[in-house]
Amino acid sequence: MGVLRIHAARAARVALAAAGLWSVAPDAMAQAPAPGQAPAVVVARAEMRDLTQQREFVGRVRALERVELRARIEGVLRERRFVEGAMVAAGDLLFSIEPDQFEASLDLARSEVAKAEATLADATSQLQRARELSRNQNIAQSTVDQRVADEARARAQLLAARASQRQAELALGYTRIVAPISGRIGEAALTQGNLVNPASGVLATIVSQDPVHVAFPVSARELLEAQRKARASGEAGLVVRLRLADGSLYAEPGRIDFADVQADRSTDTVVVRARLPNPRAELIDGQTVRVVVEGERPERALMIPQASLQLDQAGAFVLVVDRESKAQVRRVKLGAARAGYAAVLDGIAEGDRVVVQGIQRVRPGQPVVATDAPPGPRG
Repeated sequence: MGVLRIHAARAARVALAAAGLWSVAPDAMAQAPAPGQAPAVVVARAEMRDLTQQREFVGRVRALERVELRARIEGVLRERRFVEGAMVAAGDLLFSIEPDQFEASLDLARSEVAKAEATLADATSQLQRARELSRNQNIAQSTVDQRVADEARARAQLLAARASQRQAELALGYTRIVAPISGRIGEAALTQGNLVNPASGVLATIVSQDPVHVAFPVSARELLEAQRKARASGEAGLVVRLRLADGSLYAEPGRIDFADVQADRSTDTVVVRARLPNPRAELIDGQTVRVVVEGERPERALMIPQASLQLDQAGAFVLVVDRESKAQVRRVKLGAARAGYAAVLDGIAEGDRVVVQGIQRVRPGQPVVATDAPPGPRG
């Protein structure tokens, strides 16, 4: 029974190692082939590559302009002149309210203006006549004063009538609800024949499409660190890219154009905003996206394939084939990872050959037959 348990344990370790779920630690490598066997391995050289520093955040798309259309007067909705979800241009007629009563009110206001103008003309004439008679002392001064008051009152009445006419013109203009901005219009809340007024709520919403903003919270520490790094490197700014819901990378990069002047006291984060082109309307107002913020200039870093990395309780390590074609364990300190490669901060040097295939067949100090892996993609 004891022998069966030993064979079962070995079989389990081999299966886990083949699946990449079992890390081959130095003490576990004692189960590798005997020293005389020289297993074949594939190696790749540690090399200096361009590495762009990145940070990821969760952000939300915001339209630069967003307008909620509302009725400013009370009346019956006569027509809707747009297709829901379509693009509209600034100045396009979208809704119209029956104008009959407002046209009548405007006609009445115009008649009041004409009446006030006639009254003012008569009062002005009476005042001029009174002043001429006053020069010859043919009229009492009190009469002249009365004519002055009448003329002033008529002038005030004309101003009031013109103001009423202007209000009537505005009310008639409000029967035509036009697009104040260009953008995509949403669903209409009401159909023709409904009575609308300022309390009816939003009739439809227009959001601009290109460009858009993306807002995302950044910790105060990260923001300060990014600002210092940008000043030290002389970079003009950080590049912003978006990762969409399906994992794909949005084609149009953007730039940060605003950071809030206040931090959230509960989370110690600052809302940062980026501006991105949206020529194909792929980004939608309110959409959640992953925001990838990266430096404008890549840095040089020592990179190795991630396939060479192993992990045990002591941390990460790789197998390096030395000048005598023997496999040696090297503990490594890792940095950022990009496109199947990992940056190494300490533990190996440029040009070192790390094992990327055949790791499970090797133990430390054992001679190996090393074959160079084909060059990987540059990134």
